[in-house]
Amino acid sequence: MAIYTYDQFRKVLKILGFECIRSKKHETWHKLAEDGTVHYVRISHKGGKGIPKWLFAKMIKQTGITQEEFKEILEGKRK
Repeated sequence: MAIYTYDQFRKVLKILGFECIRSKKHETWHKLAEDGTVHYVRISHKGGKGIPKWLFAKMIKQTGITQEEFKEILEGKRK
């Protein structure tokens, strides 16, 4: 069962300052953190379709934030 959609995930990435550097079979997003760490996240082009929970967990780990932070950003409670 899906929690969030690919479009919602993409929206949060943009808010966090990630940039889409490649868009072929999948999109590749990246961000350089303040500590010098480079975060890469790959996203499907499926748009409004739901992300399976197991995949969402992997993707959120790649961003360097928690699921709770993701939810707060998506709801506009945090930037």
